[in-house]
Amino acid sequence: MTEFLSAVLGLSFASGLNAYATILGLGLMQRFGMIQLPPGLDVVASTPVIAGAAVLYVVEFVADKVPLIDNVWDGIHTVIRPVAGAWLAYGAIGNVAPQWQTLAALAGGSIAFTSHAAKASTRLAVNASPEPFSNWILSFGEDALSLFLVWLATSHPLLAIAIVLVLVSIAIYIVWKLSHFARRAFRWISNSPVML
Repeated sequence: MTEFLSAVLGLSFASGLNAYATILGLGLMQRFGMIQLPPGLDVVASTPVIAGAAVLYVVEFVADKVPLIDNVWDGIHTVIRPVAGAWLAYGAIGNVAPQWQTLAALAGGSIAFTSHAAKASTRLAVNASPEPFSNWILSFGEDALSLFLVWLATSHPLLAIAIVLVLVSIAIYIVWKLSHFARRAFRWISNSPVML
């Protein structure tokens, strides 16, 4: 049970940050015998999936470093990352009753959306800064955190559960705070006289 919960939480949260790094990390770890994935996820270790995830990871790695392009990329991935999180959670729990797989997929998609929303809104706020370094630092940190969570979820389940629960709480707080900021900013803009 602990391993299933760890996989659902860890892989879903990681997918919300970077779905391609998560799938690539899982595939390579399975390919090199570091982990044994359940039958529902062993496809990530196939050569086409590893190659595709690697190419898409490189594209995301570059797009993520360029302000504004990363916001467009995040907008596109508002659908992709939660779907990937749901699929990973569904496959991670293996052959159990369909209702449990469905619940895992719902939880996985929700957790991936939560981490994605925190990432996207934080990036939007950081892009208001004229210097590029904070964006790069966040991008490298997100990639590293994704890969770390993949490893942690598959090797140290209890620690992964605890860390992901803290990360989900932080993500919810970030989204909540930044949504208040955005509402105030939109109110200020709508109430400001137009300067010609």
